[in-house]
Amino acid sequence: MADFTHLNLIDDVEDVAPKHGMDPGMQARYARRPLELANSGISLFRMAPSFRLPFGHRHGEQEEIYVVLEGGARFKVEDEIVDMRAFDALRIPPGTTRGMEAGPDGALILAVGAPNNDNKDAQMVQDFWPATAGE
Repeated sequence: MADFTHLNLIDDVEDVAPKHGMDPGMQARYARRPLELANSGISLFRMAPSFRLPFGHRHGEQEEIYVVLEGGARFKVEDEIVDMRAFDALRIPPGTTRGMEAGPDGALILAVGAPNNDNKDAQMVQDFWPATAGE
């Protein structure tokens, strides 16, 4: 019998955003454990129109790729802003701080990262991309 895990990222993976005070602006579904991933991680984010994450983060070891599946988004990568549309992919190397914001139509974003270290290398960066008037 083949060894595999099959699930639906919306129906079978808990939205943890409400636990972290990001509801209703964002859904965050972390599927690494539900999929029993040994070497990588995968997450799905649905963001309301113009919602910006109130923090940034970086990883010491993990490389991540973000793919916009629907809508559009902007990412702040260190001091640069990257505009993204559907099916754009953005690779972020270890040690690089990033934050994200949905475009005016909202965004559905898939994030994939490796290696899987149970997020022990993650560092949150508060006030990385604060909202400013006119931005």
